[in-house]
Amino acid sequence: MNAYQQFPQSGPGGHPPGYALPFHPYGRPPENNLVWGIVATVVFCMPMGIVSLVMSSRVNTLWAQGRFDDAHRAARSAKRWAIWSAVVWVLGLIALVVGYFAFWAAVVATTH
Repeated sequence: MNAYQQFPQSGPGGHPPGYALPFHPYGRPPENNLVWGIVATVVFCMPMGIVSLVMSSRVNTLWAQGRFDDAHRAARSAKRWAIWSAVVWVLGLIALVVGYFAFWAAVVATTH
């Protein structure tokens, strides 16, 4: 016999072959929406984007602590804050364009 015993090859997840993978009652962790939080912070409304970043960073921590419902709530909240950040940015952009044209319309009306 060889001095170094051969161990069986590991299956998926590092488990020996023939062993079932552990079942998790809540399935996979929710998507933390970190990318959306970053985009919302950099491109759109910064304060709402920061809230989205904070919520998205909590998702994996809550999941690891076993607080599965809170993790799902934090993921939904992060996505919601990112969406609201984009909506506020679009509304602000529309208000800026309308204000720009209103300003120039007032200038033209007073000069003629």
